[in-house]
Amino acid sequence: MTAKRVKILIFAALLVLISSMAIGGYEKDKPRKPGESADKLYREVELFADALTTVRSQYVDEIDSKKLIYGAMRGMLASLDDFSAFLEPDEYDEIKMETKGEFGGVGIEVSCRDGIITVVTPIVGTPAESAGIKPNDKIVKIDGVTMKDVTLSDAVKKLRGKPGETVTLTIWRESTDKILDIKIKRALIKIRSIKRSELIQDKIGYIKLVEFQEKTARDLDEAIKKLESQGMNALVLDLRNNPGGLLDGAVDVSERFLAKDKMIVSLKSRNPGENLEFKSSGKFTRADYPLVIMVNEGSASASEIVAGAVQDNKRGVVLGEKTFGKASVQSVIPLRDGSALKITSASYYTPSGKLIRNQGINPDVVVALEEPKTDKEYNSEEIFEKAEPKGNIEDKNLTAIDLMKNDKQLAMAVDLIKAIKIYKESEKR
Repeated sequence: MTAKRVKILIFAALLVLISSMAIGGYEKDKPRKPGESADKLYREVELFADALTTVRSQYVDEIDSKKLIYGAMRGMLASLDDFSAFLEPDEYDEIKMETKGEFGGVGIEVSCRDGIITVVTPIVGTPAESAGIKPNDKIVKIDGVTMKDVTLSDAVKKLRGKPGETVTLTIWRESTDKILDIKIKRALIKIRSIKRSELIQDKIGYIKLVEFQEKTARDLDEAIKKLESQGMNALVLDLRNNPGGLLDGAVDVSERFLAKDKMIVSLKSRNPGENLEFKSSGKFTRADYPLVIMVNEGSASASEIVAGAVQDNKRGVVLGEKTFGKASVQSVIPLRDGSALKITSASYYTPSGKLIRNQGINPDVVVALEEPKTDKEYNSEEIFEKAEPKGNIEDKNLTAIDLMKNDKQLAMAVDLIKAIKIYKESEKR
């Protein structure tokens, strides 16, 4: 078959695909840019067909067509933003497995920023947290393989693996300007919504929420009821290093603290007809006692929705450090061969209309958690020991009161709530 004949067949197939998408409704409601026409789109598709035909006919080795197509789609999605991606069938299977709450890996949420694989946050209670991985660590190598120009999905694939296997992450930590090699033993990652729930002092409750899942609101209700039965009359909700999760979970958690008909979050997409607003129903609200939301640079997505809702509705005080800025909707669209497209389809806005994506939430009270800098260098055996999962040491041995001694942000949150309680009491007199 001649190159020209191959090109014609490729071009025809692509046109059929575009036409079927239009008939199916993918394109018909999407506004085009000024001056953009169907003819221009077809010319650009023909350019792609030219390139594909040339590679097939002139590349030094024979190459599989699917590999070329997959590579093209991977590049196309990666050119959109940090969170859109093309998922090969095995990658899509992993995504589906992750939504069940269990997977083999090190336990970190990552994104791709400025072409660099960046840690959003280590998941609480995982090998990555035990190893000392921190938000905004830049992963430059995995098992000695450079991550330069590597897609997010490829990086995630390298981080995942069978429990018990080790992986070495070479990271650059901007705060100390150091390159560190950290060995981590993979484990079965099981994500729980609530890690800690207890009274601290002066009837102030403390809840550490680490992930937004299907049952998060129900778990939160149980934790709050338990604390209320112990006399709780104020709450610190800790969302630090919480990478987010389900939108429904964020809305349901926000509802617990807002009066009826308060805006929680709005969702805006390319098509105005698909925009959504979420308001509180007033069915579950506990809108009377003082509330402080704790956030940091590892708080992302659903965490930012809750913080923004509480802040803009003046329901409580947001304390800590500026959040990550990831609040956007990723829609996963399956394709016929088992692969899928993960596309950013909408952005979240706070009740006052502030865009969260790439902006983050600025706390009402900024308290930086300064960590001691050290010039100590660890040898590989010491690093490996540090990377071993040690279980939930914090839960077993320390109370929240103990944690306050070394946690300036938590101590400040408690002091702030005490001040609010004193002010409210003075108003009643």
